[in-house]
Amino acid sequence: MSSDLSRLYQEVILEHSRRPRNSGTLKEVTGEASGNNPLCGDRITIYLNIDAHRIADAAFEARGCAISVASASMMTQRLKGQTVGDAEDTLSRYHAQLTDEDPPELDPDDELASLVGVREFPARIKCATLPWETLRAALLGAKDDVTTE
Repeated sequence: MSSDLSRLYQEVILEHSRRPRNSGTLKEVTGEASGNNPLCGDRITIYLNIDAHRIADAAFEARGCAISVASASMMTQRLKGQTVGDAEDTLSRYHAQLTDEDPPELDPDDELASLVGVREFPARIKCATLPWETLRAALLGAKDDVTTE
């Protein structure tokens, strides 16, 4: 990855961390889940409003590191308007990008690509994937908190 691209990606993460999109709760919640990463101290709650198998709205409340907050911010932006099936596909593709030995490629213009750099820091992968694992729990209606440990 070029140093210019690395700088851009760092700027995207910092921007989403400083000014997270969709931070807060929703007036109408049809899916919700909480998760935590005890190693880093990240805590997150995902709120979904699903209408006719489409994610009408998504929000989150988080206390954690810049990577976790940025990941949640980008994720909720991506989810709005997607069908539940599309959201599950996005979740799987993104998770594979961070964890698979031979990951699928992401479009370099996709903001989610900015988080791929965490692959170089295995302990930080859990920070980036926590919002997504919590999303999976919200989509499945899981009652137990998600944990990275």
